[in-house]
Amino acid sequence: MAVAVLVSVLGVSSCGGQEQSGPPRWRVEVIGSSPHDPSAFTQGLEVVDGLRYEGTGMWGVSNARVTEQVSGVERARVELPGRMFGEGLTRAGDIVWQLTWKDGVAFARDPDTLAETGRATYAGEGWGLCAQPGRLVMSDGTPKLTFRDPLTFAETGSVTLHGFDDPKPNELDCAPDGTVYANNFPTDDILRIDPDTGAVTAIIDASGLLSAAERARTDVLNGIAHLPGTDRFLLTGKYWPHLFEVRFVPS
Repeated sequence: MAVAVLVSVLGVSSCGGQEQSGPPRWRVEVIGSSPHDPSAFTQGLEVVDGLRYEGTGMWGVSNARVTEQVSGVERARVELPGRMFGEGLTRAGDIVWQLTWKDGVAFARDPDTLAETGRATYAGEGWGLCAQPGRLVMSDGTPKLTFRDPLTFAETGSVTLHGFDDPKPNELDCAPDGTVYANNFPTDDILRIDPDTGAVTAIIDASGLLSAAERARTDVLNGIAHLPGTDRFLLTGKYWPHLFEVRFVPS
């Protein structure tokens, strides 16, 4: 479309004199940034109790790591076995769950040491994962989000996203207000989702965070972590050299 005027309050866009309903467009307000490991193919990101949990991917080098959010001191790191390809991870109480892409295995880990304490299996692919009270929310590369038991990883339900033309939720963040945020693969858009209905309630434009030179050396935006006690989030991506502290702001 050559010209598009977006009315975010009404959630309606106008193009060529015709109105089209859809989620409102939001923007990212950058508060600051800090260094991020540019060798990390980031698949999962979360901050809990002052600790930043991160899961990375790629064959033979996938790992999980936990770092003190304020000091940046890494407390623990574990490698996935063999050539398993790591995906999203989340902390649910005393368990850190980490997905694999096509291996059909979810690892249960100790939240302090990240040592493996158990495994669960699932059908299909593993992409993103986040924790809400009483349930996990998982993405698999389709418009569907699956709910799982936080102790057993058993599937307890699902919802299909709607209200957006091409939802492909990747890394997930479960915010305290019940909203789920999802990187929409392979774009710079973040979807704001009501997980109970599957409605996409806003599209957040997170483009332009990296310089052109940095963008040429990196992969997609992937990594959202709410900062507890604030209205801010951390954003990063695969092989990104920065963690950005941001707010999501209606346009």
